[in-house]
Amino acid sequence: MTLSTIEDRITKAAEKAGRPRADITLIAVSKVQPLDRVAHVLDQGHRCFGENKVQEASGKWPEFAKHYTDIDLHLIGPLQSNKTRNAMQLFDAIHTVDRPKLAQTIARIAQEEGRCPDLFIQVNTGEEDQKSGVLPAETDDFVTECRALDLPLRGLMCIPPVDEEPSLHFALLAKLAARNGLTGLSMGMSGDFESAIALGATHIRVGSAIFGERVAQG
Repeated sequence: MTLSTIEDRITKAAEKAGRPRADITLIAVSKVQPLDRVAHVLDQGHRCFGENKVQEASGKWPEFAKHYTDIDLHLIGPLQSNKTRNAMQLFDAIHTVDRPKLAQTIARIAQEEGRCPDLFIQVNTGEEDQKSGVLPAETDDFVTECRALDLPLRGLMCIPPVDEEPSLHFALLAKLAARNGLTGLSMGMSGDFESAIALGATHIRVGSAIFGERVAQG
């Protein structure tokens, strides 16, 4: 599959849902991808990318930024508190705010740096023990806490369980966001982004369908 194929599918899904294509941001997930594959997508004019790890991203994107303008970089993997400052300096958006300590650290560094990326709260919609994110029942309180810290909260993010119907989780995330007056919905990946768009996704995260299968790290 190619970038243009994914773009066509996004456009058709948006039309079917009665939504403007411009309301949906395609995040090309470039984690663990060879640099030549990433450069190929950049050369096609795409500028919005997602990375899972601060360290990997910091070894890749400052160099790309010397050659390509207007890169829009999103952190979509877990963020350790001790890497928060680096993440805030490197990324334009962080999709994985998942605990009060992290929110407080972001707020403190935002005051020191004078800027803050757009933020999404990660919700563990499947209530899975091994997965990051606040529980659905705790989401309202955490949104309130983040707002009290004056953080630029854009929306909510989820990663549905692999063995459950994703649309149920997308619908739950949309309900939680609407209840809290949030418009951003980071949900949907290579296998289910059309369903996510139908349920209001504003940011979809597509990797292998654009770049090909990930290359394992040694």
